[in-house]
Amino acid sequence: MEKRKRAVFMSNNLTLVAFDADDTLWHNERFFRLTQERFAELLSDHAEPDHLAERLLGAEKRNIGRYGFGVKGFVLSMIETAIEVTNEKVPASVIAELIAAGHDMLAYPIELLPHAQMAVQAVAETHRVILITKGDLLDQERKLAQSGLGDLFDGVEIVSTKSPAVYQSVFERHGDGPDRAMMVGNSMRSDIVPVIQTGGWGVYVPHGLIWEIEHAEPPTTAARYHTIKDLAGLADLVETIG
Repeated sequence: MEKRKRAVFMSNNLTLVAFDADDTLWHNERFFRLTQERFAELLSDHAEPDHLAERLLGAEKRNIGRYGFGVKGFVLSMIETAIEVTNEKVPASVIAELIAAGHDMLAYPIELLPHAQMAVQAVAETHRVILITKGDLLDQERKLAQSGLGDLFDGVEIVSTKSPAVYQSVFERHGDGPDRAMMVGNSMRSDIVPVIQTGGWGVYVPHGLIWEIEHAEPPTTAARYHTIKDLAGLADLVETIG
């Protein structure tokens, strides 16, 4: 992505602000929930919804290392679970519906969360801003293009996982290292905890829906951990840090 030509007045403390994408800047998890509800309907003769959800979550956990994060891995995990709970008797028509549901998920229009564009624009006036997101490359590129936010970022990183080592590398490549970097996101496990572990700032923005795998205990004793109720408060926090 071509770097924007604009004046940036770097602070002494913080020079790089990174944003998560899904459910931080735009809606995402609700489409997974809608599809999971449809999945439960299709398999209602074979498993109760709670049991089915537990089996699906187990499949997703097993398959992250194989398929990564995103819609494709989710659909494959649904198919695997359907085969398991029906003792390999799931009708081909059900498999076809699950595949069609995945296609629908990959075509949902992007809807920005409140204050998302304002927050990125405001921070971009004074700091380098980048996007760090995990998931399927083509799907994440599609969502970024449809969001209208692409030109605001100085860099985009679509990664297979978010670990301290990944953040260390990204912050050094795009900025001045973790000590002068901030990550803004809705996942405690992926966006906040590993960044705090690298020595950066982690800003948690709660979202009403979160995938069970993304839960983690907040690092409440860390000096560089912050939480804001929504992105409207981000620019003031960045200015306070300086």
